[in-house]
Amino acid sequence: MRYLYHIDAHKESISLTGDEHRYIFKVRRHRVGEIIYLRNLEDDNLYSYEIVSIDKKSALLSLKDSRYLVVKASKSLILGWCVIDTKNIEKILPTLNEIGVEEINFIYCERSQKSFKIDFKRLNKILLNSSQQCGRSEMMRLSISSSLSEFRKSYPDSKMLNFSKGNFVDNNLDIESIVVGCEGGFSDDEIALFDSFDIVGFDTPLILKSESAVSALASKILL
Repeated sequence: MRYLYHIDAHKESISLTGDEHRYIFKVRRHRVGEIIYLRNLEDDNLYSYEIVSIDKKSALLSLKDSRYLVVKASKSLILGWCVIDTKNIEKILPTLNEIGVEEINFIYCERSQKSFKIDFKRLNKILLNSSQQCGRSEMMRLSISSSLSEFRKSYPDSKMLNFSKGNFVDNNLDIESIVVGCEGGFSDDEIALFDSFDIVGFDTPLILKSESAVSALASKILL
């Protein structure tokens, strides 16, 4: 764990209770006198706190130092992701967060199953745990669009990941936003929203699942 999130990180003294107390002292087994790092995810500071005292239900921390430290990917990537089974989204979300995706805009494309509902509260909890582990200083943003045409209006310069015979994804392509389809891909009407030179693919004969495609895509663009 690179830091612990706490809304009051920046105050001279704070108290840890509940899950925060359990994780730091039952799981991580920190002791009195040790230094732990906290962020509030409202500013870009990393705060150092000394553990002053511990009892069975709470612990007192005292602020020792703070420093400005931004930890994020060197490039920006907004991922438009046509909605798939939310269980599969939850599995791959920490990976996308660790790679450094700036934002995921979930899109109800024509072939998305409308019965899948995005639980933003649950996904943000997953992202918070992931960010504490990887050290990311800014939470990934999550948003939603009712259709691909709506997403296209918000991100007119976006690319589409689809089958392509020569326009392949690589580190040299300047991609800031891109759309990935759900199982079954895009409809003809959705493909028609993009010019041919804005449609890119992978240089492989293999068919990737949607969650495999977003992970490979983020890796190629950001890492």
